[in-house]
Parts: sequence; C-alpha cells; structure tokens
Amino acid sequence: MAETPQSGAPAGGMERLDSFPYRHRVRAIMGAPPQFIAAGASVQQAAERMRKLKIGALLVESDRPGFAAGIVTERDVLNAVAREGAAALARKADDIMSAPVSTVPENALLYVAMGRMERLGFRHLAAADGSGRITGVVSSRALLRLRAGKALALGDAVATAPDAAALKAVQDALPALASALLADEISALKIAGVISQVLRDTTARAAELAEAELAEAGWGGPPAPYALLVLGSGGRGESLLAADQDNAIVHAGGDGDDRWFAELGKRVSDTLNAVGIPYCKGGVMASKPQFRHSAQGWREQIARWLAHPDGQNLLNVDIFYDFRRALGDGGLADELRRDALEAAARSPALLRMLAKNVEEAGSAIGYFGRLRTEGGRVDLKKGGLLPLVAFARVVALKRGVADTASSVRLNAAAQGGAVPADEADRLRQVQETLLGFVLEQQLADIAAGVAPSTRVEPARLSRAQRARLKEAIKSLDGLPLLVRDVLTAS
Repeated sequence: MAETPQSGAPAGGMERLDSFPYRHRVRAIMGAPPQFIAAGASVQQAAERMRKLKIGALLVESDRPGFAAGIVTERDVLNAVAREGAAALARKADDIMSAPVSTVPENALLYVAMGRMERLGFRHLAAADGSGRITGVVSSRALLRLRAGKALALGDAVATAPDAAALKAVQDALPALASALLADEISALKIAGVISQVLRDTTARAAELAEAELAEAGWGGPPAPYALLVLGSGGRGESLLAADQDNAIVHAGGDGDDRWFAELGKRVSDTLNAVGIPYCKGGVMASKPQFRHSAQGWREQIARWLAHPDGQNLLNVDIFYDFRRALGDGGLADELRRDALEAAARSPALLRMLAKNVEEAGSAIGYFGRLRTEGGRVDLKKGGLLPLVAFARVVALKRGVADTASSVRLNAAAQGGAVPADEADRLRQVQETLLGFVLEQQLADIAAGVAPSTRVEPARLSRAQRARLKEAIKSLDGLPLLVRDVLTAS
C-alpha cells in the first residue's frame, strides 16, 4: 500500500467510528455453505440439526435449488416450545419458519448487513450472489464483536431515508467515517470506494423518493423500465469528499415518455443538491436532455459525440464512459455499455482525442522542480489525477475493458500486454498517493470550515511529504509516450 499522509486522529474532533464494517465484505464472515432442511422436516429434526452443526439457523428448502422458502432459527424453536410445549417438536419446520427470507448481497460491505439487521431486528440474514442464489448466512453472533454504535446505522440509513434531510445526515457523517478509515491506515483508494458507494446509493434513494413523489402528484409510475447511472468519479469508485452530481438515465420507452423521465431527473438533481451533492456545473445530469435517452437515443447521442470528439463533446465522453448503474434495469445498463464500447472500437479518432487529455495535461511541477501553486495551493486533480485517469480510460477503451475503476483498467491492460505489469503497479501506487494527499487536505479543510476541493496546500506538508508528492507527480511525465505506445499497438 502506498504511504499516505496521516494525521493520526480524526480531523476536527470528529467522532471516531469503527472502520471494520467499511473494510470487509459479508462473504468474509458468513457461514458457508448455507445449511438447508426439507420443508416437511419436523421442528425436532431442525433443532437436532442446528445443535449438531452448532449453528443458529437453517434455511427451508424451496422448489428452486439455491433459493429458500423460509428460515428457521433457534429462537423460533424456543418460542414454539414455550407456546405449545413438547407438542411443538412434532410440527413441521415450515410451520414456524419466517418468510420471505431477508437477504444481503454477499459482496456488500459489512456495514450494509449490520445496519439492515439492526433496523429489522433480525439475528440472521441470508447472503446471496448476483443471481439471487443463497451462498451463506450472516448471524448477529458473528457480527457481535463488530458493533460500532452510530456507524451501524449509516449504511441502511440511505436505503430507508424518508427525505432529503435524512440523506443529508448520512452525507454529513462521511468526513468522520473517512477520517476513521484514514487513521486506521486504510488506503485512500478504498476509502474513495466507500464514499463512491454511498454516493451511488444516495443517488438511487433520491430516485426512489422522486418516484414516490411523482406517483403522489398524479404522474403515475415509470412509463417504461429504466436505469439511473452515476458517471465520472462516482462511477469509477474514486470520489472523495468534494464530488458533485454526474448522472444519466437510459430507458426502454419512446419519445412520449420523456416528460416523465425529465421530471424524475429534475427531482433527483434537486434532492441531491439539497443533500449536499451540488448540481454539476457542466450540466451532466439526467435533468438535461442530452443525458436522458432511450437505448436507441443513447446510440444516436454517442454517435454524435464520436462524430466530433472535441470540446464539450470530449468532456461529455470522458465522464460518460465511466458510468455505473445506481438503480433500475441492469439489462438496459449492460446493453448501453456494450453499445458504447463497440462505438468506441469503431472510432480511432475518439481514442486519439482522448489521448490528448494525457499528452496535453499540464504538470503540477513547474520550473526548478517546484510545485505549481495558485493561492498557495496545488491542484492535484488537474496536474496529476486527471492525466492518470485519462490514460487508464484510453487503455480500457482500446482493449474493450468494461470495468470503470482506474486500478482495474490498469490491471486488465497489464494482463492483456498493453502496459508492462510494473508500470501498471506504479501508476496504481501514484493514484493512491495523490488521493491520500487530497483526502488529508479535504478533512483538514472541513474541520476548518473550508469547502473541500482537490487543491492541496503544500505549506502544511512536511519536507518528506512534499518530496513524496513531487516524486509521484514527476513519475507521470512518461504518460504521453506510454499512451502513444498503447494507441500504436495492435
């Protein structure tokens, strides 16, 4: 892990949160494989099975392999015996089971499972894979040592937020969480991943609230299936504490449905702005017509961008190709991804123009090896992160890589031979280092009542930290040559 500047304590006296649930995933602690019992089995058989396996719950089989009709827990057995005495043991397990079974994605961070169990009052949750098949069971017993007070509620607070004020409370808690993670020496890139996930979840919840408002106001429900997308750094999983909103909509409707989706996009943007995620100054929001289309409309929009990949069109392409679904129809989002990658593969001019973002990006290092500052600060996005991210994007589009995270794009490029493995590793380390400096500055600024940005104040860094920062920036000098090699490779 690249070394990042550390404060050693939460910035500005912000409440210290247990970071473990934000660093580990459900699959790391779930009981696997899941244990099932036949629906016709008796309560006594279920109790004996749980005692033998030393577990607190059994899933009741359904007619679909890998899915459960319900769940029977040791508490269910005890309650049945308390009500009916020994006669309860002769009953069928499905008579006392709880249904339907509450699930959590196996790749979800633990805070999601912890918050959900806390809200529902459950002691067990089933973990499921992407297809919905149950792969394990998470128990409160396994989570007991991880309890973290207010930190538990943060994850589920987004999913259950009744209004913008509740979502804002979650947003306001992010600096304390980021500070705790940083103090625990968690990599800045992983912290950015957590913040980005909260951003996507918040965007999704804003859309759910907007749907409810539209229905109540007489607009009805969605006129066609749709997917809400988060673009830019949020889609890459690289947002920190100064992100604005970049979002879009793809839907399966016709031209006559645009009025409903326009209103949805407007309400989503208004809610996010009220939450503290400001409107995009460049207008990259689903409330704007060019970021709200049917699947065919997106094909035409992408074609227009690629026909003239310069100026604002190029900026739009930059942000668009980093999209990730936040809510809605996954098939529509996947179809759009395929269409977009195929369109890029047919447009060598696009890759050449995107490469200019790498070749012409200014360095944050000026004459005599000094950091270029304005108002006493150096912009690490403009002079460091932007060309690095742009390079990873070019490589991904050249190789047809669908993933949006820069680190994954670089890894895929190395595996495909487009970039030497040691070079990909070095660039990932540089990104980690730069993000670390930005995050430390953002936490210090928030504690001081200053709006966070990507601009870092070198004067607050030690000599060793300034030297490390300069080294990271200088190591990007070879990107223009490297991107030319990528474009000319077969």
